[in-house]
Amino acid sequence: MTDGYENLTLVETPEKIIVHPSNHGTSDKFIVINRVTDDIILSSNRAEIPDGDRIRTVSIGGIIGVINLVAGPYLLVVKTRVKVGQISNHVIWRMNQFELIPFRKSLLHLSQQQVGHNKMYIEMLETALETPSFYYSHTYDLTHNVQSLELNSPHFFKQTLIQRAENKFMWNGSMLEVFQRNTDFHRFCIVLLHGFVAINNLTLNTKQFKFSIISRRSCKRPGVRLHSRGIDQDGNVSNFVETEQIVEYGSEIASYIQIRGSIPVFWAQKPNLKYKPKPTLAQSNHMEAFIKHFDEMTLRYHRVVCLNLVNQTGSESVLEKAFKECSANSLLQNVRYEAFDFHHECRNMNWDRLDILINRVSQEIEDFSYFLRSKGQQQQQEGVFRTNCIDCLDRTNVVQGMLAKINLNNVLKRLGILGESEKLHRHPDVEYLFKNIWADNGDYCSIQYSGTGALKTDYTRTGKRTWAGPLRDGYNSIVRYFKNNFLDGFRQDAIDLLLGNYRVTEDEGKTKPSPLDKERDWKYYTLPVLMIFSFVMWTMLIILPSEYTSEYLLYILFWGSMFIATGGVIYISGHEFVDKPVLTEAYRLAM
Repeated sequence: MTDGYENLTLVETPEKIIVHPSNHGTSDKFIVINRVTDDIILSSNRAEIPDGDRIRTVSIGGIIGVINLVAGPYLLVVKTRVKVGQISNHVIWRMNQFELIPFRKSLLHLSQQQVGHNKMYIEMLETALETPSFYYSHTYDLTHNVQSLELNSPHFFKQTLIQRAENKFMWNGSMLEVFQRNTDFHRFCIVLLHGFVAINNLTLNTKQFKFSIISRRSCKRPGVRLHSRGIDQDGNVSNFVETEQIVEYGSEIASYIQIRGSIPVFWAQKPNLKYKPKPTLAQSNHMEAFIKHFDEMTLRYHRVVCLNLVNQTGSESVLEKAFKECSANSLLQNVRYEAFDFHHECRNMNWDRLDILINRVSQEIEDFSYFLRSKGQQQQQEGVFRTNCIDCLDRTNVVQGMLAKINLNNVLKRLGILGESEKLHRHPDVEYLFKNIWADNGDYCSIQYSGTGALKTDYTRTGKRTWAGPLRDGYNSIVRYFKNNFLDGFRQDAIDLLLGNYRVTEDEGKTKPSPLDKERDWKYYTLPVLMIFSFVMWTMLIILPSEYTSEYLLYILFWGSMFIATGGVIYISGHEFVDKPVLTEAYRLAM
């Protein structure tokens, strides 16, 4: 495999955009984009690279791809980056800033309405790409876990990173389509991973080792919390994340995989201004999609134990029953279902009861083991724990952190870093770092899906539930409520635009209608304004009374009644007032 160029220079003129290796030789090819014809070619004629004061020249970290908007094609590049660390001596980068460069030199060919639409699409892309965090490497395949990389054939490694990338975790796949035809383009391009990467050098018992976590967010059935739930017809589930824990000690390396994903049946939980919208189970054939999902999981991970942490009473119970019934009726050989009512079992802060769950799966923890390459020998991980709660966030983070700690203890003993009778908790500095890395992982997974940091992270960070934890959880819950109801339709559109689930064409808003022109019902604007105005008037009458006459009291009663009445109508008709996606609504319903 030929590695990608680590440092590139972008040269922009009115007629062309040129991208070439910063330290190029005379034989190195470079990319030339014609801004008039949209042609993208490779050239080795260095005379084509202009120079001068009026020429814009910038250093970039790689090409993300090309995306079409109303104004035409745009080149998306990494503008600045941050080094995260090294895995197996390969440098891993986090994208810090990006730049969107239009092929067209002006917007004069657009109508005023099209200019507005183009601006909104750019805002969507910025929203999606500014969601933390995106990672890449010029030499390491972040989309595959260590076991997959170690067990692949020599032919696999002769391919470029773009050719061999796992599509499930490649977030810029659609934008790289124009570069797929020629592998010489691939050295200029990067594969974007969305999720979380942490790399830390640790010392324990005077022995140095590297501890890393990689969380890979799937781009199949993507989306945000209340707009993306359950499964699709192809067996893809919402909020699917593969998390890999890696320990490197000299030439030895260990890897442990866990996965999370939405309850794999057809269900929804549409925002409607209620704090917890009631989950609804679709009247569909769940079994076909359910089997597709676990066929893929067992092909990828061999055996699967499903840890379902949802409530077994109340509104979540319908989902628990559906998951349980599908598991029982599917007759899948390598899939086992294990339900644990997290909130019921751990009520009143009795979080030590999580040991009940760990004891139930202790045999599988031993049987599944982990990948290890040590002293010329290999052992493989034979199965994974698939953990979920309603969101696959807060309760899921706690349980995954516990399983990860058990694995780390086992790995450090196997590598001789810990003694046979030692435990990680005897080394508070290392344990503190481990807990905080896993809590950070939970926060990132939560921000990407729900818009806020995770709940219950005080337990993940400290090993116990504190009274300050519920206060932070309360704040995050309020922020989640606001974002999920009033901002997430736009964020859902942003994700689907980035991934190519909706593709903009240049005739949009001209000969073809634009989904951005979708008009709201008059109530969407009128009632909230009337409610706010009524509240302001009522408050002013209460705070600044002139004289409490009968007429004055009637004013207070009138505006108070107006506030309650408009608020009641808004709450009852909540689904009409939430922010809904407009680009992919039909697409998502079809799924």
